[in-house]
Amino acid sequence: MRVRYSYLRQQFSNCPDLWSRLKKFVKTGDFTLGKPLQEFEKKFAKLIGVKYAVGVNSGTDAIKLPLKALNIKPGDEVITAANTFVATVGAISELGAKPIFVDCDDTFCLNTDQIEKKITKKTKAIVPVHFTGYMTFMPKLMKISKKHKIPIIEDACQSILGEINHKKAGSWGLFGAFSLHPLKNINVWSDGGIITTNNYKFYKKLLLLRNHGLIDRDTVKINGFNSRLDTFQAVVGNWLLPKAKNIAKQRIRNAKFYDEKLSKIKQISIPPRPKNYKIVYHLYIVFAQKRDKLLEYCRSKGIEAKVHYPKPMYLQESQKYLKHKRGDFPVTDAHTKKIITFPCDQHLKAKELKYVVDTVQKFYSKN
Repeated sequence: MRVRYSYLRQQFSNCPDLWSRLKKFVKTGDFTLGKPLQEFEKKFAKLIGVKYAVGVNSGTDAIKLPLKALNIKPGDEVITAANTFVATVGAISELGAKPIFVDCDDTFCLNTDQIEKKITKKTKAIVPVHFTGYMTFMPKLMKISKKHKIPIIEDACQSILGEINHKKAGSWGLFGAFSLHPLKNINVWSDGGIITTNNYKFYKKLLLLRNHGLIDRDTVKINGFNSRLDTFQAVVGNWLLPKAKNIAKQRIRNAKFYDEKLSKIKQISIPPRPKNYKIVYHLYIVFAQKRDKLLEYCRSKGIEAKVHYPKPMYLQESQKYLKHKRGDFPVTDAHTKKIITFPCDQHLKAKELKYVVDTVQKFYSKN
C-alpha cells in the first residue's frame, strides 16, 4: 500500500462548482484587489475572531509586513523560535533585523520560560511560531509582552483554527500571520498569505504596504511592497474556507487514532496534549527510537513519512553570521534526531492510517 503525503490531487480532483466560480470570475477582469479578495478577507477575519484581515502574496510576507508596519529597522532584534522554518527567519532578516532564537519544548513551540532572558534594549518584537498545529503558550507570552511593551506577531502559518482556552491562533497578538501555501490546512493554488489584526491603524497601514504604498493609482503615501493576494486565489479561498472547521476536525480525529495506537508501542513517545489546547495537526509528529531506520523502513513500505526539520535553522549556512554553535538549543537539537512526521490529512482513509500503525509495529518487532 502507498500512503502519500500530499493530498492536493484529492482535494481539488472533483470540484465542478469551483471551476464554475473561476470561469465566472475570469469574465469580470477583476484580477487585482478585486471583490472576491475583499470577501475572503472578511470571512477569514470572522473565522479567526478578529476585526480585520489583509491578503498578501505569501506566509512569509504575512510575517514581514507587520514587522515593517512596526518600523522594524536594521539592527533591531526580533525574538523567535530556534526550530522554525526558514520563512520566519527570512522575513525578519529581509528588513535587516537580527533573529534572536529561543529553544522549543516538546510541544514544538518556543519555550516561554526562556524568553525574558533574551530581551534587550534592541528587542522590538516577538514572533512566536505555532509549529505543527500546536500553539506557543500565549497566556504567558502576552503577560511578557505587556510587561516589556513588546508587540507580538504570531506566526500561525501552520495552526489555522488552533486554540488555547477557546481563543484562536492569530487573535492573541497585535498581528497574526497565516500561510495559504498549497500544503497548508487551508490552501490555494499558489503561494498566498493573510494577516489578522484588531488594530484599525495598523490595518490601514498594511493595506498600503501590500500595494506599493498607494492611496490611489497616482498617490504614493509610503514605500511599500508588491504583496497582494491574487484575486483569482481568493476565489479558491472562498470555495475552501467553509470547509475549514471540518478539515480541522478530521485531522484531529486522525491524530487521535494515531495517538491511541502508537502510544502502545514502547519505542514511540507521543508529545504532550494539553487539555486546554486545540491542536490542528498541520503536521502529525511523534518521537521515535531508531528514527532514521524507521523512516527508511516506512518509505520502503510506501509511506511518505518525513522529518520537519533534520537541520535546525540556527545551524544553517545562511545563519552563520549569528555565530551559534551546535548545542546552543539542546531541545531543538534533540528533536532533529528523534522526530518523525506521518501523513495525517483529512483525505486519508481508515485503512491507510491503520497501515501506517501496522508498519511501525512491524519495524519495531523486527528491530
